[in-house]
Amino acid sequence: MAEQRQDKAALIGETRRRFEAEYLPDKSDKYDSRDVERLQQDDKWVENYLLWRHDVVDDTLKMIDESFQWRKEYTVNDLTESVLPKWLFESGSLFLHGYDKEGYKLFWFRVKHHVRDPKQQLEKKKLVAFWLEHYAKRDHGKPLTVVFDMAETGISHIDLDFVRFIVSCFTDYYPNFLTKIVIFEMPWIMNAAFKIVKGWLGPDAISMLKFTNKNDVQEYISGEYLPPHMGGTDSFKYSYPPLVDDDFQTPLCENGPITSEDEHESKEEIDADTKETGELNEEQNLNHKKMNSVEQISKSEETDKTEFKPKNAKKALTTFKGPLLHISPAEELYFGSKETGEKKCLIVLTNVTKNVVAFKVRTTAPEKYRVKPSNSSCEPGTSLDIIVSLHGGFAASLQDRFLIMAAEMDQSSAAGVPELTQFWKEVPRTKVMEHRLRCHVVESSKPSSLTLKENAFNIPAKTNEDLHVQLTRLLQINKRLQEQIDRCLWFQQLSVVLSLLSVTVVAFCFYLMYTQRS
Repeated sequence: MAEQRQDKAALIGETRRRFEAEYLPDKSDKYDSRDVERLQQDDKWVENYLLWRHDVVDDTLKMIDESFQWRKEYTVNDLTESVLPKWLFESGSLFLHGYDKEGYKLFWFRVKHHVRDPKQQLEKKKLVAFWLEHYAKRDHGKPLTVVFDMAETGISHIDLDFVRFIVSCFTDYYPNFLTKIVIFEMPWIMNAAFKIVKGWLGPDAISMLKFTNKNDVQEYISGEYLPPHMGGTDSFKYSYPPLVDDDFQTPLCENGPITSEDEHESKEEIDADTKETGELNEEQNLNHKKMNSVEQISKSEETDKTEFKPKNAKKALTTFKGPLLHISPAEELYFGSKETGEKKCLIVLTNVTKNVVAFKVRTTAPEKYRVKPSNSSCEPGTSLDIIVSLHGGFAASLQDRFLIMAAEMDQSSAAGVPELTQFWKEVPRTKVMEHRLRCHVVESSKPSSLTLKENAFNIPAKTNEDLHVQLTRLLQINKRLQEQIDRCLWFQQLSVVLSLLSVTVVAFCFYLMYTQRS
């Protein structure tokens, strides 16, 4: 093993030296300096080039040369969401979403949303480059699985030039970046075309082509990441903005002290929030034991004369029931607008396993939010509250997203900060549970989810009088429904009697006719 590492290190060194000596002097103007710098610093990148060319340095150098020129031509390092036309993202033809059974990210090409147009070809190719670079930087070159979804496609969607470009990105420009190409329901008219595609892939990559239909596509992708038309259960619907596969990042406030000067909030205030929610948990447990009583608990007049804290606030929330954690709320965090001023929300995690579960929270808008804790662990069978608060003068947006990642730890593992950091570096993607939450902005009325403001839950509790009125209305409605049912039953019985009488009369008439003839 040590010898293999030494051999690989020698090949990496040789590749760098020869590239600098044989290619860089004459072609430096054809390369982006950032790529040249990365080649000298990123061992993994050079190793991927070598792997893709079977450790043949001459072939590796040719690939580096071609890919570097292509990267500069397409300005890959500068491709951002704002640079590309909005309609490209809105079309929904290309996006990242879900994982295959081996844990590799899925890169979808929805062919029916692509229409061949030479005038738009360059921009569409740049969209492919944008997605590949976007993912390569975020997951450090972890390979992708490409899905050609060819359901409901026709002759107008056939674009061999564009398909060849996608294939070339993996064979020539992004080394060791492709695991397989899953082709779903290829029309018979495309059979000849894909024989050409096989030629582009070359003999080594032909085995990566997987032609599938509804009956066998789940050999490669589980149903949870397949849409219904492919026989799956994924309810995902493409929309833009934001980017479908959001680039979740660590929020401003992690487990350490808060050092921001904007809207400075002391550690004691956060602890007070946590204490308040802890008291609420205890009250809930008591309320659960007294199932026959409905109580309303108000804050003292000195602190708040109008705010109420319902004991069953968390029970009113929807809950996502994952294999490791139950998460409340299930889908949305409710924040107020600048006018309503509600700037805090609560996420409740419940560990449903027999082991410690590590979790971390990421967001698409790390500059806006503080999350405490954002990277911690939850003991078996316990619940833990996460406080999400808006930072400074920022307001929540419907485009903001939160990602909760969770993974089960070994019983022998410690759960300190160093151990958690190492754990997240080593845990396989296939063992990580992910759940996404959207943000909802409440303009005027109070939300139905758990919202924190000034250490109180901003959800008005129903009084006993309100409950009595609602119960009376329900009884009245029930009485009217019972009367309608009774009338229906009476008419049904009457209809049966009349039907029997009619049958009897008809039978008697036939009997009379028979006796008269005889």
